[in-house]
Order: sequence, then C-alpha cells, then structure tokens
Amino acid sequence: MIRRAMIACLAIAVTTATASTPAAASPSGGTPCLPDSPARPTCVSGTLDDGTPYEFVVPAAWNGTVVVALDFAGQGRDEALTARLLAAGVARGGTSRTVTGWNIRAAIDNQAEALARFERAYGRARTAIASGTSMGGFVAAGVAQVHPGTFDAAVPMCGGLSGSVAQWNQKLDTLFVLERLIAPGLPVIDIPQDVEQARKAWIDALAAAQRTPEGRARIALAAAIGQLPAWGRNPDGSAPPPPDGRDAGALEQGAYLALAGGPLPYVGQAMSSRRQLMAVAGGNPSWNTGVDYTRQLRLADPALRRAVRELYEAAGLELAADLRTLAVAPRIAADPAAVERFSRGIVLDGRLRIPVLTLSGTGDQISTVAQQQSYEDKARRAGAGALLRQTYTETVGHCDFSPAEQQAALATMLDRLRTGHWPATSAPAMNARAAALGADAAPRYVPFVPPRFNRPYPD
Repeated sequence: MIRRAMIACLAIAVTTATASTPAAASPSGGTPCLPDSPARPTCVSGTLDDGTPYEFVVPAAWNGTVVVALDFAGQGRDEALTARLLAAGVARGGTSRTVTGWNIRAAIDNQAEALARFERAYGRARTAIASGTSMGGFVAAGVAQVHPGTFDAAVPMCGGLSGSVAQWNQKLDTLFVLERLIAPGLPVIDIPQDVEQARKAWIDALAAAQRTPEGRARIALAAAIGQLPAWGRNPDGSAPPPPDGRDAGALEQGAYLALAGGPLPYVGQAMSSRRQLMAVAGGNPSWNTGVDYTRQLRLADPALRRAVRELYEAAGLELAADLRTLAVAPRIAADPAAVERFSRGIVLDGRLRIPVLTLSGTGDQISTVAQQQSYEDKARRAGAGALLRQTYTETVGHCDFSPAEQQAALATMLDRLRTGHWPATSAPAMNARAAALGADAAPRYVPFVPPRFNRPYPD
C-alpha cells in the first residue's frame, strides 16, 4: 500500500523520493550497529525539537516498512521483537517518553516528527505503521486519529483506548470505593510528593483488608465497579492460572492481586501516574459527580458480580448498606479547565481513516480490557468499524505478550495493507500466524468479547 502524502510541515524535512521508489537495498542513512545481528543493521538516532530522543534500527535488506513506537529509544534495539522484525526486513524505531510523559498529544505528534527524521536519513518508507505497548499503544491509536496522512496503519497494544479522561475516571471509581469502605484517608486524587509512601500505604491497607472476610468482600466490590480483571500476578511476579469463574474466593484473590500484586500493582500506578498527569493537566481532570455505583455494579462482569454477593453474604455484611454509603459519600469534582487540557491528550472519537488492529490481554490490570469496548463502539458509531479489528490474548499482567504474538499482530496488518482486505483475525488464525513465525511458547490468542465500558467520555 502506498502511503498517503506527508503533511506539509513534515514533507519539508524528508527526501523528495516518491512513494513508488523502491527502498534502498543497503540503507546508508545510519551507522552500523548491533554487530551480532545477522540482519547487519544500521542505526540512526538524535533528538526531536522538544528534546525527545529518537532512534531507528534498519536491516541491510530493508523492505521499505518501518514500525514506529513510543518507548523504543533507549531500549527497543535490544528487544526480541526488534530482532524478529529485522530478520523479516522491517525497520523499527521511535521515541521515548522522557520529555512528554503524560502529555499524550505531544507524544503523538513526536511519532510523526520521528518518522520524518527517519525518512530524512533513509528515504521515504513504503509503509509506516504506528505501534507500541502501554502508553505507546495509546499513542499509536492517537497517531491513527491525528496523523492518518502520515502513517498507513496502527497496531496499538495494551493501550488504554477509552481515552485520557475516561480511563482515569475509571481508576478514580476503583480507588474511591476502596477509600470509602476500606482505607479512609488514603490519597485518591491529591497524591503527595512521596509517591512511594502513598503506594506502600495503599498496599498495606489492601493486605490488611485481604486478611478479613469483610475486606475481601469490599475488595471484590471495588474491582467489579472499576472493571478490573479478577486475575493478577503473584507478589513474586509469577503468573497463576486464570481463576475458575464459579469460585468466588478465587475471583476475589485474582482481583486483589490485580490491585496489589506483581511488579506493577494497580494502586501503585494509580499513585505515580495520577500525580504526573495532574501536573500536565494543571489540576484534577477526573470526577465522580453523578456516578451511580449501584448501577455500575449492576453492569459489572456477571461472574465477579456473583462473587461480590457471595462474599458479602459469607462475611455477614449487607451489600445494600455499603452501596448506600457510596451513594451518600461526598463526590469528587473535576477542574473543568484541567478536563479540557487533559482531553487534548486525546479523546479517541472512532473516526478512523486508516486500518487499526488492537492487541489486548484479558488480565491486564493497568489498561483494563473493558476500554476496548469503548474504542470499538466509537468506531462503529462513526461508521469506521470496517477499518478496525480487535484481538485478545489470555494473559495476566500489563502487556504480557510474547514477541511472536506481537509480530503476528504486525504481520496481520501488513497483510491487510498489501491486499486491501483483512485476513482472518480469529483467535485460531492469529495463533496459527504466531506459530508460523516461530513462537517460543504456545501463542495465547483467545476469542473474547469485552464488557461494556462504564465510564465513556464524552458520554
């Protein structure tokens, strides 16, 4: 597929080669790097106008495709996915978040600027794909919306695709319920400068609650309302099997681990990132004014909802009483100016003009999988559903994909661009594609329908 014309402000910075000009067999735009790589790559690096580092790795037999990602610079050249793509003739590169942080719009625009720097060195790419994980997945989806004339496609992985405002409203709900019912006085919005102390206070409070029947019931309630997975990593980082959906205790244990277990607990990220994003927004961009938590429980995952009721009964607690407590609790209001600033970061509106394929883990505690429903719903409402495909892996933890699973997603998109039609994206088809690419472990794509996201913005 020939890429649409570069936007005018970026076209100045690249060479005048046409899109149909074959890519050079031996790119000369960088310097030799990764001497142990059989792809004999060259690398180019530098800084963008705002000081953000960028870096690209290009195989000697470059086929004209480049994958651009946030968080590549500084670590991406040594990743297994990079080695796989180089072996397939694909260049990979991108930026870092060291300057932009939660300034998502700046990170989105930086991907386009980084691509322009790459093309200045190597000539115009035949195909440019925005793809990244975590915040990088969020940024890749933003690139598809903001720069469809610069990139051919996007493959966001484990991104919070409900958008800047919506995903943090959802996180507010979770911590609000926990603070009201389990940990009164712990920070929800105004995170202190000592983020580590705040994180530890939350972890300790959840651990204490987990030791009592009452605490376990309330942890399950918060997880259901906040649409967390009832599956998390153990404290040592190991991955337990998915819980039995009929076992209330196992589901609650999974929810507790999602909140407080593993190397990246939900409450820890809620502390550190909340403080950062409020600095970017210049105030509080989250609110729960007008939110009906009884309704959110009613719309929660049926298995976890049943577990909540069973755990409340076992603890001798009245669920209705706790829901009344939440209903009358003083709400948190947002700063309208902060909402407006943070929404620039971006509100994903579904108006796709280039193909997008998403990859999400069903047990992701940071980018909760329900957000994928919001993204799909907006694309469908905008009449762009044909440009979107969504895939899922049965994996626990944030962005826990194998290199083969990631490569399979990118290979699927390359097929889509080459033919103009979507290849099969069912779980069996994705697993077969990953296996054909040489999966070290059995690929884990599964059929999955995400629950309805309960905090869309704008609603």
